[in-house]
Amino acid sequence: MADIKYAEERRSELLRILATSGRIDAADVANELGVTSETIRKDLIALESTGLLRRIHGGAVRADAHLHEPHLAARLEFSSEKQRIAKRALDFVPDGGAVMFDAGTTTHQLAQHLPQSTSFTAYVNALPLATTLLRLPNVRVELIGGRMRATTSAAVGARTNQNLSTINVAVAFLGTNGISHERGLTTPNPDEAAAKHAMLAASERRILLADHSKFGQVQGEQHATLDDLDVIITDQAPNAEYRRALDRAGVELVIA
Repeated sequence: MADIKYAEERRSELLRILATSGRIDAADVANELGVTSETIRKDLIALESTGLLRRIHGGAVRADAHLHEPHLAARLEFSSEKQRIAKRALDFVPDGGAVMFDAGTTTHQLAQHLPQSTSFTAYVNALPLATTLLRLPNVRVELIGGRMRATTSAAVGARTNQNLSTINVAVAFLGTNGISHERGLTTPNPDEAAAKHAMLAASERRILLADHSKFGQVQGEQHATLDDLDVIITDQAPNAEYRRALDRAGVELVIA
């Protein structure tokens, strides 16, 4: 009975962590609770069977996570990792020409780290990105219009997609909510997914900026496949299965 009681307390703690952060990192939790990763894996299997969570690579998310879209101001998790990714992405910024920035916190980090000497034409559909890029004297900012979403401060909809269809850029820095080698790149909102997909056709080179937490997640609508990408810049190497999938797709993996 003591073991059963302990398991119940441990699983209650897992649910508390999930409610607080929206995600469980199995390795971190095992270390914090002083148990093995296998013990946590069994706990997550048991909780998944009740419908309280959904297991993903490396841990678990809420059962409805594929429908959840956090507000832009709430996407502060993995801030240091995103900064490392943004600094590494500076190596891929062209000198001159046209560049596209997808809406998102990591692409915004890149914009914040651009040096004052940066010179190119920037196409953006997100107000925070436009405001940040306007501080650079040699960057011409083209704001892609459309219906604005409060959740992401980004323009979406038919007008946005039509505007994107007329644009051609050398490089696009893209974001996503989830990366799956089976389901591709996904995001909860279908209008956001459509805008992200339209950016692919406008770009000669597609570079995804995504922290390690995005791997193994499926977050609603597909907006790209791995085959659509040229480069992924992340903060940790994904597991062997994902590395093989990236190799098959011809995607360059860069670890910040």
